Amino acid sequence: MTSMLPVGSLSAFVAAAPPLTTPSRQPILTTGGLPLPRRAAAVVLRASASSKPAPSAGTRQPRGITKPSPVSPAMQAIVGVPEIPRTQALKRIWAYIKEHNLQDPENKRIIVCDEKLRNLFGGKERVGFLEISGLLNPHFGK
Repeated sequence: MTSMLPVGSLSAFVAAAPPLTTPSRQPILTTGGLPLPRRAAAVVLRASASSKPAPSAGTRQPRGITKPSPVSPAMQAIVGVPEIPRTQALKRIWAYIKEHNLQDPENKRIIVCDEKLRNLFGGKERVGFLEISGLLNPHFGK
């Protein structure tokens, strides 16, 4: 059986409890003088303890789909450069499609290929817009 405390004795227990902050563990204060939550204070302490400077956003080398890759001659005919990131190549192909009005008027999700796009998309007459990025893979060198 559990013993129940009378309600009046609970207030006596709370009054006798030590304060939550002790002199040895003073809270970290913000510039406004308010204490930071514990989790934020831990992040502040870890950040100030690191010896390496934080890398700036402009110095990181592009990687993955943002890294320029050499492209095939068929893709060069559309994008106009011998080396381009995948993201920019897809943007330029979409610009080419819209500039030459190659979307199906009834279903804008379908691309009706002209001669240059047929060379790029493996001879297909019509391509769905979700297929484009997959059909571009063979045209990028490693």
